[in-house]
Amino acid sequence: MNKTKKALVKRFKITKNGKILRRTTGQNHYRSKKTGEQKRKGRKWIPLSKVEAQHLKKYLTK
Repeated sequence: MNKTKKALVKRFKITKNGKILRRTTGQNHYRSKKTGEQKRKGRKWIPLSKVEAQHLKKYLTK
């Protein structure tokens, strides 16, 4: 039994159905040059691909 990786828990969300979500990239700084549409799209959570989700799932769950 492995421990949960706390750094990953802070960065990803697991939905009720088991999908793993992540934030969009490029939203921390240099936002003044981005359009309003890009900033709004950046607020959403994006599902990971199935392969990436399989790799991460073993670290996110106990």
